[in-house]
Amino acid sequence: MKKKVIVIGAGFAGVQLVRNLNEQLFDVLLIDKINHHQFQPLFYQVATSQIEPSSISFPIRNIFKGKKNVQIRMTEVQKIDSDNNKVITGIGEFNYDYLIIAIGCTTNFFGNENIASNVLTLKSTYEAINVRNHILQIFEKIISLPETEKEAYLNLVIVGAGPTGVELAGAFAEIKKYILPKDYPGIDFSKFNISLVEGSKHTLNNMSTNAKTNSEKYLKEMGVSLITETFVKNYDGKTLELSSGKTIPTKTVIWAAGVIGNKIEGLPQESITIGNRFKVNRNNKVNNTKNIYAIGDICLMETPLYPKGHPQVANVAINQAKNLAKNLENIIKGKALTDFEYKDLGSMATIGRNKAVVDLKFMKMKGYFAWLIWMFLHLMLILSVKNKLIIFINWAWAYITKDSSLRLILTPTSKNNAK
Repeated sequence: MKKKVIVIGAGFAGVQLVRNLNEQLFDVLLIDKINHHQFQPLFYQVATSQIEPSSISFPIRNIFKGKKNVQIRMTEVQKIDSDNNKVITGIGEFNYDYLIIAIGCTTNFFGNENIASNVLTLKSTYEAINVRNHILQIFEKIISLPETEKEAYLNLVIVGAGPTGVELAGAFAEIKKYILPKDYPGIDFSKFNISLVEGSKHTLNNMSTNAKTNSEKYLKEMGVSLITETFVKNYDGKTLELSSGKTIPTKTVIWAAGVIGNKIEGLPQESITIGNRFKVNRNNKVNNTKNIYAIGDICLMETPLYPKGHPQVANVAINQAKNLAKNLENIIKGKALTDFEYKDLGSMATIGRNKAVVDLKFMKMKGYFAWLIWMFLHLMLILSVKNKLIIFINWAWAYITKDSSLRLILTPTSKNNAK
């Protein structure tokens, strides 16, 4: 008789796990509160009108349409009843033999509710569309504003200079130079300021000195103002307050300053560690549980090579999922389990056209060839061939023309406006 596996979350980890589970041994229920898998590394390109949301969003039912052992439910998990091997959701209770938690992380505001209420974030396709709408609406407003009221609208601030923040800043600098002046010839874009705020001393703080130095050099050349060794104290929707005492009037703050694990009730409190992550053993089993596993960003596994846990990147999630799928099969067959060991293939970030930094085990790169590597590897991670082709065509067109035609404002309109 097949074992029942429940997988919570259809991110990189959840999708890969379901793909790799033996269909002859397991019946799978995949639960997620949205109906599509999202390719997070390219959210910033949706936000800056470079690619369409549908290019990086994949309906879950379509991904697994050929797998007869997979059921999908779109709902939110309310609680785990580990004593009775049940998952309690908004549409009912489901039993499991093995439970795999792959719920990922959300934006970390470090307890500041005022900031959380007023900034823009980039953790879903929907939020990426929201950023795009907001930016375009800002420029529609600037056209009609008197000069004395424009300052706050002309200041865009990105908080957090990790890969997301750096890539956002570079992308906005490029559309400021090549695209927006064509759409809004009445606006003086020399007054449009892009600021990147970072608490540490450098951008891309977890990468090599080569990556830090060159990313900062590229951003400064593109006109981005770098504000390092500075934290955000508050933001009320109008004024950003910094730890240095400086204030910036702005209507646009995009928060990319950290993540924290999504919460789920019912697991032992002693299994939850720093950043709301679940502490797991080398086989991804959650500590103090018998048949519950966590994979991807939500888990923290201490190993000799990674005593503080693995980096929260797609490659870790994908490989943990593949290893766990094989181990679950080994459990059924009574075979020895394989401890997870991460092989770090490197890290990278793109800053703009022909500008990227890549850290590989054997070399560090910057510039055009690093940019090509970044594009190739990201295309390879895209799930479908059709979407790979669409994104490549969009990139090629934008590279040749220095333009795109994706600047749509998609927001609800009132019935009166519709008339």
